[in-house]
Amino acid sequence: MERPLTGRMRSDGRPVELSAYREAGGYEGLRRAQSLSPRQVQELVNASGLRGRGGAGFPTGQKWSFVPLGPASKRHKYLVVNADEMEPGTMKDRWLLEGDPHQLLEGVAIAAHAIEAEVAYIYLRGEYRRAAAALEHALEEAREAGLLDQGAPGFRLEVHLHLSAGRYMCGEESGLLDALEGRRATPRNKPPYPQLSGLWGKPTVVNNVETLCNLPHILARGPEWFRALSVSPDSGTKIYGASGHLKRPGLWELPMGATVREILEEHAGGMQEGYRLRGLLPGGASTEFLLEKQLDVKMDFASLASAGSRLGTGTIVVLDDRTCPVGMLHSLELFFARESCGWCTPCREGLPWVARILQALEEGKGKSEDLKVLEDHTRFIRPGTTYCALAPGAMEPLASGLKHFRAEFEAHIEGGCPWRQAWPAS
Repeated sequence: MERPLTGRMRSDGRPVELSAYREAGGYEGLRRAQSLSPRQVQELVNASGLRGRGGAGFPTGQKWSFVPLGPASKRHKYLVVNADEMEPGTMKDRWLLEGDPHQLLEGVAIAAHAIEAEVAYIYLRGEYRRAAAALEHALEEAREAGLLDQGAPGFRLEVHLHLSAGRYMCGEESGLLDALEGRRATPRNKPPYPQLSGLWGKPTVVNNVETLCNLPHILARGPEWFRALSVSPDSGTKIYGASGHLKRPGLWELPMGATVREILEEHAGGMQEGYRLRGLLPGGASTEFLLEKQLDVKMDFASLASAGSRLGTGTIVVLDDRTCPVGMLHSLELFFARESCGWCTPCREGLPWVARILQALEEGKGKSEDLKVLEDHTRFIRPGTTYCALAPGAMEPLASGLKHFRAEFEAHIEGGCPWRQAWPAS
C-alpha cells in the first residue's frame, strides 16, 4: 500500500528539489484543491479524519471551518505554520523540513486556499538553520515556477519565513501570534479564538508542520485512501520518534496506531546492551509515563488516553534503569520553569518551586513532606487554573512519576540519589 511521501530525503542528505518532487506527483494535490471551492476542500479534509499532529489532535477541517468565508468576509486572513519545535524529545518537524520542504509549501498553499488566506507565515525555530536554508531555496523554486500565484481564479499566496526568538512559549498558538507581531510571547484569553481574531486581530489558522504535510496526499489520493493507511480509528500515518539508550534511536513514518513495542523493538532495535527499560514518555516531555507492561498500547489518541497518557507529538522519550527518574524529572521541570512566560502565578511561582524541591531531593537534602508539596502542585496546577497548557503539561510527567516511582523518591529522602552513588560519572 502506498503511503504519504513525508520525510523523503536524497541519499546525500540534501532536501528534495522541485523537479524531483513534481516527478513524484508533487503539487498534484494543490492542483486538485484549486479545482474545488474552499468549503469543498474543508469537507474533503474533514472526511479524511485528519487530526492535528502538533499535540492537541483537533480535527483539521473543523478548525478551518470556524474561519468566515465568502464575499461577506472581505478581510485579511492569515495562515501560520507552527514550526517552533521546542518540546523536549521532539524532532519530527525538523526531519520533514530538512528533507522535503516542497511538501510543506504545497500543504501551506492548500490550507491557504481552504480558508481564503492570501498571506502565510512559517514560524520556524531559530536554531533550525538547515531547515531555514531548505525552505528558502524551496520558496525561491516555487515562486519561479509560479506555483504560488496561479491556479485557481484570483489565487495568489504570499509566503514569509520567520525565524523565532527561540523560546518554548513561542510554540503555544496564541503566544506564537504575539511573538510574530513583535511582542512578548504570552498566551491570550480565549475567546476570541484565532480563527476569528488572530494575527493583528484578523482571522488566522495555526497548523503544525506535520499536519500540513499530509494535505498534498489527501487531496491527490482522496480521504478514503488516507483513512485506510491507519490500523486504528484515527486516520492516516504518524511520524513516530524514539530517543534514549536505544540501539537505533530515530524517526519512522508508520500507520497511526502502531504499538509502543513495534516502535521500540522493531524500529529502534530495543535497548542498548547493559540498559533495561523502566518507563517512557510516549508523546514528548509533557506527557505521562507508561511502564514496560504497557508496551502493547497503540500509539493513537484514544488508546493512549485510556492508558493514562497522551499521544502528544508521538515522540517517545525512554527512561532506562541507569537513569534516575527523579533526576530526569528535575531536568524536565527545570526546563519548563525556565521557559515559562511568567504571565500567571501557578506557572511563574509553582514551576520553580517544583524544580527546587526536585533539586534538593537529588542533592540529598529532601524531606518527607516534600512529596506532599509536589503532589499538591500536580493537583492545583491543572487546565483551567492557568492561561495556557505549559504548566499543566509540566505536571503530567511529575504526577505519573510520583505514582510509578514512589520508592525511588523515598530512597532519595532516606539517603540521597542512589544513581549518583552507583554511577557517579553518568
